Amino acid sequence: MTERAAGIDCGTNTIKLLVADLDPDTGELSELVRTARMVRLGQGVDASGTLHPDALERVLTAVDEYAGLLREHDASRLRFCATSAVRDATNRDVLVDGVRERLGVTPEVLSGDEEARLSFAGATRGLGDVPAPVLVVDIGGGSTELVLGHGTTVDAAHSLDVGSVRMTERFLATDPPSSEEREALVRSVDDALDTLPGHGVDLSTARTVVAVSGTGLTVAAAVLDLPALDRDLVDRRVVPVAGVHEAADRLAAMTVAQRRALSYMHPGRADVIGAGALILSRVLARVPADELAVSVSDILDGITWSALS
Repeated sequence: MTERAAGIDCGTNTIKLLVADLDPDTGELSELVRTARMVRLGQGVDASGTLHPDALERVLTAVDEYAGLLREHDASRLRFCATSAVRDATNRDVLVDGVRERLGVTPEVLSGDEEARLSFAGATRGLGDVPAPVLVVDIGGGSTELVLGHGTTVDAAHSLDVGSVRMTERFLATDPPSSEEREALVRSVDDALDTLPGHGVDLSTARTVVAVSGTGLTVAAAVLDLPALDRDLVDRRVVPVAGVHEAADRLAAMTVAQRRALSYMHPGRADVIGAGALILSRVLARVPADELAVSVSDILDGITWSALS
């Protein structure tokens, strides 16, 4: 028996909504609405520790829009989850109160580990028979989730405070970024990745690697040189890891205007994709796989399925 559920993923760079009819018995998801708005909630959070008033206004404007879609589709279950930027902000109550007033639900601020597990659940549902362990890489604006597992079982997961917005604000001050800035960013990412074995995440064991989120999809589109970032053109596509390294170096060295002119680039991602691509490249430098799969299904799918329970 199907049930209509909705999930909202309030991230550092985007806020996403999924409304779907779910069948727990068959695992089938019939999508009714899947949409996202670039809101840059993480604007300045890394430096100030607070959510900027302009960012809060952008998010709550999107929530107003989503409230209309939820009324239109009459979802019986709704789960609203916030991630890295809200975890780090001392004034998160302003967002929590604003969402509760508009949607009637209290946003949940996910821990890094729960964020990682929901990303894995969303990315691997329907993945099919692939070599295990599977590594799911979810690069957000404020953090990166890395999850190893077999089938639907998570073996190890950890969230690192490296994300496309955070690392851009910390390291990439010029346009285009200088080689020294890019090298400093890479060193910082490598230092963060060095901590993973202490959390049980051994990247060298991964046999299949799946990237989700806008960063992974955009980098794959760059490797494939797609005419547009169309979900039907990128979902479940496989690209060579060598191509990802080349695309990351190329994107990171471009000006924002050059990136924005690319056919597959969302304008709201153009200023931070260089950092996100370098993060993905450094993760892949530590895995034995020579291919990367990309998936449209991600933490948003995991949140929506979890709304049933």
